[in-house]
Amino acid sequence: MSTAMTKQQLVATIIARLEADLALFTAAALHAHRAATHEECQPDNKYDTTALEASYIAQGQANRAQEIRQGLEAYRSLELQQFDDDTPLRLGALVTLEDGAGSLRRLFIGPQAGGMKLADPAGEIVVITPAAPLGKQLIGLTVGDELQQSDAGKRSTYTIVAVV
Repeated sequence: MSTAMTKQQLVATIIARLEADLALFTAAALHAHRAATHEECQPDNKYDTTALEASYIAQGQANRAQEIRQGLEAYRSLELQQFDDDTPLRLGALVTLEDGAGSLRRLFIGPQAGGMKLADPAGEIVVITPAAPLGKQLIGLTVGDELQQSDAGKRSTYTIVAVV
């Protein structure tokens, strides 16, 4: 039977995903830059914006690659700590929430890469950041605390049932 990922494995998985994303966005930025500077993209007249549009794409790809580099650095320098039921939640916490119907949600409070979803034998883990609305609510809470969250206009109450 498979066991849940440790936090070290979780961070290693996030780093691997970010490294793959960085390679993809770096290659895309280089490709878009080549397209923007290619002789066939040079404007035929003052209304031809092909090269300008390609340069915007190249800049967007380069900006995204820089964000990913920052995320990689943040995860590589992240010091993981163990939490117990009385430790206030903060960066590096792997939190399990339970709603009124008994459904569980697992969240990892990370420095960046919010929204990333990771498959785990014990259930999907979603990365959230302290800047996200749910992240802001969780910071400082402990096991047993409740919080409210609106999702698609529906308000739900969650209880923090576990933290690692």
